[in-house]
Amino acid sequence: MIEGLLIGLSAAFSIQNLLMVIAGCLIGTFIGMLPGLGPMSIIAIMIPVAITIGDPSAAIILLAGVYYGAIFGGSTSSILLNAPGVAGTVASSFDGYPMARKGQAGKALTIAAIASFAGGSIGALLLMIFAPMLSTVALLFHSAEYFALMVVGLSAIAAFAGTGNVAKAVLMTLVGLVMATVGEGALFNMPRFTMGLMDLQSGFSFITLAMAMFALPEALFLVLNPARSAQGASGKIENLRITREEGRKIAPVIGRQSIQGFFIGVLPGAGATIASFLGYAVERNIASKEEQEEFGKGAIKGLAAPETANNAACTGSFVPLLTLGIPGSGTTAILLGALIALNVTPGPRLMIDEPQIFWAVIISMYIGNLVLLILNLPLIPYIAKVLSIPRNYLIPFILFFTLMGSYIGQNNATELLLLVGMGICATVLKFADYPLAPLLIGFILGGMLEDNFARSMQLYDGVGFVIDRPMTLGLLVIAALLVIVPSYRARRAKARKEGVAEGD
Repeated sequence: MIEGLLIGLSAAFSIQNLLMVIAGCLIGTFIGMLPGLGPMSIIAIMIPVAITIGDPSAAIILLAGVYYGAIFGGSTSSILLNAPGVAGTVASSFDGYPMARKGQAGKALTIAAIASFAGGSIGALLLMIFAPMLSTVALLFHSAEYFALMVVGLSAIAAFAGTGNVAKAVLMTLVGLVMATVGEGALFNMPRFTMGLMDLQSGFSFITLAMAMFALPEALFLVLNPARSAQGASGKIENLRITREEGRKIAPVIGRQSIQGFFIGVLPGAGATIASFLGYAVERNIASKEEQEEFGKGAIKGLAAPETANNAACTGSFVPLLTLGIPGSGTTAILLGALIALNVTPGPRLMIDEPQIFWAVIISMYIGNLVLLILNLPLIPYIAKVLSIPRNYLIPFILFFTLMGSYIGQNNATELLLLVGMGICATVLKFADYPLAPLLIGFILGGMLEDNFARSMQLYDGVGFVIDRPMTLGLLVIAALLVIVPSYRARRAKARKEGVAEGD
């Protein structure tokens, strides 16, 4: 290991590879800021460029830089415009956007940058230490365990429900799961619930749904509520620095979510999206009652948790990719294709046969996170000035990126009709005080949930896999606790309040 690490250090600090890290981080950051152009799209475009480089380690370093750069930059549009174009940054908008609305856009972007850097850096350190060992742990997870992991992800609805709204959150999650069933199913390669429309054969697009749930309702709200459009809370960009007290608050969150996010990222099929949702849910559930009230309204812990977790998970996702040759997400599947195109065979022998590639990629991740922090912190005052634009001028800007992001995602005009229809429905639901985040969680996890459940049913001839596999049962118990404990705490608080009222 020490010998391989030294080889990787010499490779990572070569002039060519350092330039590749900087180029990948720059490209990824700016692409991540644009809703609709996620890391999958840009990595697919960059593969022909990477192949022409010739050196496989330099090519993979470039593509890896684009990947975590896009996740790093994806928080910007989530925080400033409430328009998450990457699934892994959806949870960042839950508290990041309210902070921006309160005139704390600069502080929100600073927290996101620091949390992203810490999560990615700690993830890279853990990857260096645990990669050989974790490759064997990842092999223990089969379809049954992935199904249970998706259920744990869905149990995060308790974190987005708010006081007394658990029933509404469950209902919205079920709507998301139903929407995920549109298109071809896991058991039969036959279209379902498409109403005869060819454009729905591949299901609803995540980008379209994310824009419809978050960005479009925000634009419509600004149109319907001129007083809100005229609010000048975000006109001045100030409070770019976090205080010592705020630093003490988010430090343990960053520490916990760096470790949790990394280990979730190690599991093939989990990735940054589940890590960010679970990170948010866990931190809300363990927070004090007063802090829980702040979640969803601009809590710094609610922003630091998903930002740390998704960057740590991005780093962790390279464990199954490099050590097992198993892609953990759509993005790492494209990276796997790039590795094969470069005549590099990922797997258990990669660390032995080509240590310069394995260790150079890992070390470049830490360098890349440092580059991203140096690039982004000085730019925060200028990026945050987007919010100094009067709200009534910002509406066309939001609508343009929303419509273009949805169209670019599928290159299909039908997506625009779906976007408008779902956006109007989302606006009505928002007026009725229904949480929209659980719907998106249900949609994102629904496809993976169904695929793994179907495979488990086939392998174990029914639902017997729940009892046959202790790890699956353990994960399902954790999922149940994630829903029951917050509900119990809410009921106990309500009973205490009524008891105090009766005593008076």
